[in-house]
Amino acid sequence: MRRSLVVGNWKMMGSRAGVTKLLEELKGYLVASDRASIAICPPYVFLPQVSEDLRESGLRWGSQNLSQYDEGAFTGEVSASMLKDFGCDYTIVGHSERRSLFGEGDADVAAKFVAAQSARLTPILCVGESLQQRDSGDALEWVKQQIIAVVDVAGIDAFADAVVAYEPIWAIGTGKTATPEQAQQVHAHIRGVIASLHPGVADSLRILYGGSVKADNASELFANPDIDGALVGGASLIAADFAAICRAAE
Repeated sequence: MRRSLVVGNWKMMGSRAGVTKLLEELKGYLVASDRASIAICPPYVFLPQVSEDLRESGLRWGSQNLSQYDEGAFTGEVSASMLKDFGCDYTIVGHSERRSLFGEGDADVAAKFVAAQSARLTPILCVGESLQQRDSGDALEWVKQQIIAVVDVAGIDAFADAVVAYEPIWAIGTGKTATPEQAQQVHAHIRGVIASLHPGVADSLRILYGGSVKADNASELFANPDIDGALVGGASLIAADFAAICRAAE
């Protein structure tokens, strides 16, 4: 039985005072659950604050990105070992905004996936298609290629200690959401790609949906057999909404 996982991606949002208020509200709404894991991925600068405030809460935290390099003259980068120093359990890799806005390709994403695992961080590998790719019928093949690009570098066994997040790019920040049937189709496809290489890994792999997940659509999405939780954007900045999504995952 796969344990559900809900991850809040705060993106480049927040302030010191706002984070304090949000964390207090979240701790009031959420308690540790045997049926679902919950994690927060704030901007780097808030990781010390998050790690201190959530230390005794049962909630976990991670980063939105990381460097593929261990250390060196890489101004502005943050390494996996630095993230581990602040108690991170997770790191997002290959988010569509990193791919589209900052030019990260499959090779970069695979290198970051490996770097995360080298520091005992669990990578949350994001894959997904654009509206053009979906309309042209290429969505499933595109997602498969993004998965295989990481398998070719990290190996299929590495997915036993990873999470995959399917994020249809056309549904991120647009208010649009893939129907539960559309999401399930791609989640089942991802599991099938992994199963063709290692059935045991596929059975245990958690696959999250990430595309405008909200309190009012979470239960319907999570009812599908291959949707194991969510990577939540805007709704994770509203404590009551994020808590409702987490409860739906339980």
